[in-house]
Amino acid sequence: MHDADAQARGAGAGSRKQGQYPEGRLDGAEACTAATGQTKAEQPRLMEAVVERSNLWSAYQKVVRNGGAAGADGLPVSELKGWLKVHWPSVRAALLEGRYLPSAVRAVDIPKPSGGVRTLGIPTVLDRLIQQALLQVLQPIFEPTFSESSYGFRPGRSAHQAVLQARQYVQQGRRWVVDIDLEKFFDRVNHDILMSRVARQVDDERVLKLIRRYLETGLMREGVEEARDMGTPQGGPLSPLLSNILLTGWDRELERRGHAFCRYADDCNIYVRSEAAGRELLASMTRFLEERLKLRVNAGKSTCARTRERKFLGYTLIAAGPKAWLRFARQSEQRLRGRIRELMRQGRGRSLAHTVEVLNPVLRGWAGYFRHSRSQKAWEDLDGWLRRRLRCLIWRQAKTRRRREELLRRRGLAAERAWHSARNGQGPWWNAGASHMNAAFPKAWFDVRGLVCMTDYVRLLQRHS
Repeated sequence: MHDADAQARGAGAGSRKQGQYPEGRLDGAEACTAATGQTKAEQPRLMEAVVERSNLWSAYQKVVRNGGAAGADGLPVSELKGWLKVHWPSVRAALLEGRYLPSAVRAVDIPKPSGGVRTLGIPTVLDRLIQQALLQVLQPIFEPTFSESSYGFRPGRSAHQAVLQARQYVQQGRRWVVDIDLEKFFDRVNHDILMSRVARQVDDERVLKLIRRYLETGLMREGVEEARDMGTPQGGPLSPLLSNILLTGWDRELERRGHAFCRYADDCNIYVRSEAAGRELLASMTRFLEERLKLRVNAGKSTCARTRERKFLGYTLIAAGPKAWLRFARQSEQRLRGRIRELMRQGRGRSLAHTVEVLNPVLRGWAGYFRHSRSQKAWEDLDGWLRRRLRCLIWRQAKTRRRREELLRRRGLAAERAWHSARNGQGPWWNAGASHMNAAFPKAWFDVRGLVCMTDYVRLLQRHS
């Protein structure tokens, strides 16, 4: 379990004096005054605001609502309340005195859709609470300083807003996109550059020390703690805000040059009118990111291409004459099909009703996110493929020729047709797409059993949007 005394130990070598941040305080002071009506010197002490009772209660409710796995100390969310009753006074004192030391974060590797793994850092439940409390105080300070073209992890902003804005840019004639991929962005964040940007807005030394300690906290992997001198591990409540603080420097550079772009976290697309302009921009942005922000551009994945050849937040933008429209990307569709295959493999031997019950939340969620995809044929093809998968399941479950014949006859096929269809010698997938199974189990049959038809569901969502 968590050791409260360890949390309250004195600050280690990782802490820095505010004046030591290399880029100092630049134009952030003016932005802060505009946002809050106060200069930094007039701001209330931020750490007191972090540990204030109502702020902590709101953070606690959010952490409990989000749930999640235990961190390196093994303390589950369900036991946090009881733990705080005993230990919170000493933790609070350590925070106010600038002595609090975060625990190591538990490293969890998860596979990426494009291959490889992404390392998540799972903080302890206590550190998730403190980070959430920090976030609630810091977000209103930094939010007014962010770019209008930044959409990720911000209140009132969404991926849908980003792709719809991107569509507008394409409709305006920007048919080429500069798609820049940052290689292992969250693993390569430079702590000094990030902290210099945080210090432009934050005057409380205790808050600055605490953020740096969170950045420098080690990763615990199989009982061994790995030291870190760069990166901000994904998994903590504070990481998305910190990523936006750092990447706002990129946003401002693009705005200074007058470019049309949309950024969602580290996923940024810049829309231009010609291939030549795009290739020049890709080269200059690569230099800017690597020299000014110390981030590495993945040359193999970054390119300038027609918008229809790339994807943004799961969508592809297709230009058609003076207009542009959105379609879910082929890679997104392939991942959905893979997920459906996996769920159906897990449910082999279960009833069709159970399979439909498992699939429906996935189908609704996917269709809800991709509701701006306007290709009706693509939706119909996807629904048709899904129903074929289910017909294949029905055919397999019948097992013998006699049972298949009886099944087809019960579903209204003539006796002779049912007899021949059950004995055609073809495999389950072929039969699932054949006319006899389509006649026996049409779309209406699946509708009655509650299967979500994504084509109909999206049409309904579009009608009410």
